[in-house]
Amino acid sequence: MIIGITGSIGSGKTTAAKIFGKYHFNRIDADEIGHSLLKSDSIEEFGKEILGNKNSIDRKKLGNIVFNDKSKLKKLNSIMHRPIISKIKNQIKNIQKKCGADAKIVIDAPLLIETNLKNLVDKVAVVKCDEKIQIERILKKGKHTKKEINQIIKSQIPLKNKLNHADFVVDNGRDAKNLESQIKDIIEKTENHNSLS
Repeated sequence: MIIGITGSIGSGKTTAAKIFGKYHFNRIDADEIGHSLLKSDSIEEFGKEILGNKNSIDRKKLGNIVFNDKSKLKKLNSIMHRPIISKIKNQIKNIQKKCGADAKIVIDAPLLIETNLKNLVDKVAVVKCDEKIQIERILKKGKHTKKEINQIIKSQIPLKNKLNHADFVVDNGRDAKNLESQIKDIIEKTENHNSLS
């Protein structure tokens, strides 16, 4: 069983994916894979202004460029998506080789719907919360200003579009206990479905 988990920035999809991990799901994090690929030289065309210390790519600087320019965001995605998907496919193969074809896997991917990743999963879970809560959560981390957060939200497909693809909707507007309860419910439903099929 492979579950793809997605949601807008600050919705808590990674927290939800980590809860799946508590219940013996192997977690694949598309963002982590993307960050590791950014260490390569594949983004030369964005100029030296995206470089930080030790000539490594500064993700915040790169983000400020692409979230203010749709054509540059599209270009970045065209560079990054294929190698990210390729690495995810390899990780799925490795997990299934190690744990068997029925291995439980959760793929944490903000662009699950926008890319071909949706074709790799059996079920899609969309994590949502009120936009006010979403913005507050991101501000607490201290990595983005409110203006930057709004630009990132605008660059992502609207939540209602993501919900159209959802097999499960997780409302993360309350506390951690409530979130875990919803994840456990999804796990029970998918396990029951598997045992019936």
